[in-house]
Amino acid sequence: MSEASSPQSTVDVSTMTAIVAPRYGAGSVLRTEVVVRPDPRPDEVLVRVRAAAVCQGDAHLLTGTPYLLRLGFGLRRPKDPIIGHDLAGEVVAVGREVTGFRPGDAVFGSVNSGAFAEYTCVSAQRLALAPTGLSLEEAAALPDSGMTALQGLRDVGQLKAGQTVLVNGASGGVGTAAIQLAKALGAEVTAVCSTRHVEVLRSLGADHVIDYTSEDFTASDRRYDVLLDLAGNRSLRDCRKVLAPKGVFVSSAGAPGGNWVGPIVWMGKVLLTNLFVGPKIAILLMRPHRADLEFLAGLVADGKLRPLIEKRYPLAQAASAVQHIIEGHAQGKTVLVG
Repeated sequence: MSEASSPQSTVDVSTMTAIVAPRYGAGSVLRTEVVVRPDPRPDEVLVRVRAAAVCQGDAHLLTGTPYLLRLGFGLRRPKDPIIGHDLAGEVVAVGREVTGFRPGDAVFGSVNSGAFAEYTCVSAQRLALAPTGLSLEEAAALPDSGMTALQGLRDVGQLKAGQTVLVNGASGGVGTAAIQLAKALGAEVTAVCSTRHVEVLRSLGADHVIDYTSEDFTASDRRYDVLLDLAGNRSLRDCRKVLAPKGVFVSSAGAPGGNWVGPIVWMGKVLLTNLFVGPKIAILLMRPHRADLEFLAGLVADGKLRPLIEKRYPLAQAASAVQHIIEGHAQGKTVLVG
């Protein structure tokens, strides 16, 4: 994500280095290539990428699973071969319709694809000034996980101060953000994870941590106002049992459904169940926008939120970074750095 130059050479500003997926597959299909540098459209910002986080969505787009995704992202190979969503870096240029950003600004945000490169163009509405007090590596780890957790708890779950929330699958990027956001919203937080994550989640502020290898949270007498499910490893019946009478079950995962349909059957079941029984059951589909990025930046500035980074890889090792996510059980975020 950095340019190399010397007094005897001239940098070609029309090209850049990028991580390219020429076909669907595991992390091993990724290649480092020199490609044409993009120019921003009127509503876009050209960003020099300093760090990019690896998300579950990147893994799905690389593997092309579930296969139904390929109807929108390319049948035989990725339509946008440069993958990557979350990033942080500096503004290089802005489109003529863009206000609020200028060259040199440190920014973070989320792009449809293209973050695993030296430069990328981002819609101004999916970008914000980088949070004060974070490195660009940490800022890159915040957009997808932070906005997913925020929209799941605040918007879909309608979480209020004094309520109780359970986060199932709390050790990943979204889960570690959700613990901190729920505490910032004034809730009592119970986190569910495996043994190796217990102490880390306590350090992030979880009031209670359940090790699922030794305890079944669905067998407890405790009831929760919001259950944020990031694992998709329990049935709807089990999850509904631990909800308060007016509680909300927020699903951001979905039970595995194979390579063809993935969680789509699960999503349909959730929506149908919500028509006939209570408590409320809802699907979370995160939508990036600047207002939420700015809200997260404010929490960072107040000392209430900080992304947890487990692993850092250089851009050239993007294949290893993505494969780490594909294999599962990551703690916090994985970040590519220049």
